[in-house]
Amino acid sequence: MKFTVDKALLGEAAVAAANATPARPSVPVLAGARVEARNGQVILSGYDYETSTETCIEATVAEPGTALVSARLLAGISKALPNKPVEVSLSGAHLELVCGSARFTLPTMPVEDYPTLPEMPDAVGTISGPLLAEAVNQVAIAASRDEALPMMTGVRIEIGGGKLAMLATDRYRLALREIEWKPDDPEKTLNLLVPAKFLASAAKSFAGDVTIAHSGRGAGEGVFGLWSGSRRMTSRLLDGENYPPVRSLFPKQDQITSTAVVETDALVAVVKRVSLVAEKSTPVVLTFTPGGTLLVEAGGTEDARAYEETSVKFQGDQSFTIAFNPQYLTDGLSTIGAAARFSLVDPTKAAVIDGVGDDAHRYLLMPIRTQR
Repeated sequence: MKFTVDKALLGEAAVAAANATPARPSVPVLAGARVEARNGQVILSGYDYETSTETCIEATVAEPGTALVSARLLAGISKALPNKPVEVSLSGAHLELVCGSARFTLPTMPVEDYPTLPEMPDAVGTISGPLLAEAVNQVAIAASRDEALPMMTGVRIEIGGGKLAMLATDRYRLALREIEWKPDDPEKTLNLLVPAKFLASAAKSFAGDVTIAHSGRGAGEGVFGLWSGSRRMTSRLLDGENYPPVRSLFPKQDQITSTAVVETDALVAVVKRVSLVAEKSTPVVLTFTPGGTLLVEAGGTEDARAYEETSVKFQGDQSFTIAFNPQYLTDGLSTIGAAARFSLVDPTKAAVIDGVGDDAHRYLLMPIRTQR
């Protein structure tokens, strides 16, 4: 194998392959990136039996061939090389990279032991890459990180009636985003549970239109895929057959007793400052007043407390006090636009945060009971 490739293209493809390799592989070959050169192209692949990435880049191929090398080492070297063409060749049991005066020799692994990547599933529709990234960023933040509850670590994708929606929850908060897209079959209905970690990483990889793909008979079966241009990515689906009916948690309009609109960046800054004195699991307390003031307070001990006020547009008959986990609150606010709207029911019931004029994205947050 021998080829010459652009340094930037090689670096981008190598990083993508490295991101698909496990930190602690069950077998050594899973730490490798598969490099295949043929027909004026080089294909770099990464796989961990759960997710896969395949990137095809243009190259001048002198000799076709395939090699398997450490993905993380190849990614690190590729990014550090000078901005010149890279000559890559296979010599015995080593892969050599030459870029300007820099030369690296990497040991290879037995490529015949590398597992076959899953085939790309059937397409179900297309969506704008930037829109997909924005939606995933708004939703995946609410997914659980607790692997003991695998169902809660996923993003539920609901397809039906020509619409696509994403939901995620860790039982303390819930994020929902509805998206405009182009389904291949507007009558097709699917409920898929995709690992949030994969979706958050994959969504950043695409700039143009992205094809969404799926194979399998049920919610907990098969493969989920994304592809655009030269990159294809797949992930196994989580078992979402018993995913709870979380949409019912959003309060109905007639249940909302008060609303408040506040400048998002200003509130995030206030919450971060005030929560500096909050011990672990200590909430921040928000008091909305009809006079147009929002008081934010927190305190871990009698000797460490903090208070700060900011302006708010409040609609309600009387002041409303509610407490939240500060990290969960700022997480949700970070996905909202310039003005955040709080829809409030009761201090003991979940509040909904969304952007003014943005009904496509909602963030529901459970309150924390306080002794007041």
